[in-house]
Parts: sequence; structure tokens; C-alpha cells
Amino acid sequence: MVTNMQLTADDGELFSDPTVYRRLVGKLNYLTATRPDITYPVSIMSQFMSSPRTTHWAALEQILCYLKGVPRRGILYSNHSHSRIECFSDADWTCSKIDRRSTTGYCVFVGDNLVSKK
Repeated sequence: MVTNMQLTADDGELFSDPTVYRRLVGKLNYLTATRPDITYPVSIMSQFMSSPRTTHWAALEQILCYLKGVPRRGILYSNHSHSRIECFSDADWTCSKIDRRSTTGYCVFVGDNLVSKK
């Protein structure tokens, strides 16, 4: 997805086959377990499952192009023999044009291994 792209529920024409859209978003949701770099854009695309538009499909295609371009960016767990715990969080206050709600996220690392994210 393009940085700072603002999608709304009524952008563009209705997508011709919503089932295909829903299936792809579901598969990308499953992929976020090992690819946290796509978690946020996939969560945005999940908001439009009831009536996807052609602009939403184009944004999904951008996510797929990104995944094709960086195939080795998944999570790799390794043993570093230490138990340092680090937590990071971020918030985006009222960024959504749809509902003006804030978006927050966090990640927890044990050593260099990501163990939890939102």
C-alpha cells in the first residue's frame, strides 16, 4: 500500500467478485503470523470485506507486489542464550477518515526474537 494512502468505504466502483477479495484478505491475514511487516495494511484491507471496491483491490495488488519483491523478510527465530525482553509501542491518533479512531500497535521481543505483536 502506498504510504499515507487514505481509503474509504465508497472509493471507486464495486469490485466484481467480492468472494475473491475476501479469500485473498483471509490468506494475507494468515500470512501476517510470519510477516509482521504487512500486518497494518492487511488490517486496513479487512475493513472493506463487506463491500470491496476496485480501489481496495488495487491496494491488495500493491501488497502482493511488495511480498513478491521481498521474499526473505519473514520471521526467523534463533537461540541467542539470553533473556532480554524489550517492548515497543506506537499510536496514530485519529488518522482514520472513516471513524476518526486511533490506531495502536505493539511488539515484544525476547532477545532478537519477536514473540508477540498487535
